[in-house]
Amino acid sequence: MMNETIKVNGMTCGHCKASVEGALTKIAGVVSAEVSLENKEVTVEFNEEQVTVEQLKTEIEDTGFDVA
Repeated sequence: MMNETIKVNGMTCGHCKASVEGALTKIAGVVSAEVSLENKEVTVEFNEEQVTVEQLKTEIEDTGFDVA
């Protein structure tokens, strides 16, 4: 398992947090995703054999947020 912290711009509320966490946890290989609104980042635990960091970033952008 691998942990990655990704800076994300545009998250301002609980709905943003739920959107990003929900989108990421639906990806096969993602164990958990936890957004910190204060730090403008999401920490993701995932199996690096099933998903890449680039795929995670693409999913965040597809949800409507900007990866810093």
